[in-house]
Amino acid sequence: MDVTKETVQKMLAKIKTAATNNEETEEFADNEYELACDNQTLESFLNGLIVLKRGKQEPKPGAPKKQEFMIKDQRSVNNVLFKKLKIALSLTSDDILDILDEAGVYLSNSELSAVLRKEGHRNYKECGDRYARNFLKGLTMRYRA
Repeated sequence: MDVTKETVQKMLAKIKTAATNNEETEEFADNEYELACDNQTLESFLNGLIVLKRGKQEPKPGAPKKQEFMIKDQRSVNNVLFKKLKIALSLTSDDILDILDEAGVYLSNSELSAVLRKEGHRNYKECGDRYARNFLKGLTMRYRA
């Protein structure tokens, strides 16, 4: 996916709103940006991050072409985010559990396994926003330190 520098800047620029006292108490209030990042753009970014960190994987001869995008609807975004960041950063399940623990969230190994399963598997579990948010928070704490 080709994206211009201006487009990325708009995706990262928050819309200025009048400050209220409530905003300080709402830690996870909805942020509004000049340009919304859709699911296809997010997944393209994550695929690019994997290629940057791990290198491009050449398809095996005779292998069927994989589907392009894993995000099918709004519910699967967090699961795909977990999977792709795990791949890009070469994280093990124990690493992910440690990162979540640093962010103050406890997730069992079996729950994590269910979140990382393919959608449609009988043990698949949808990843909630709380886990995704705290995983990103834990990654921030780990990589900025």
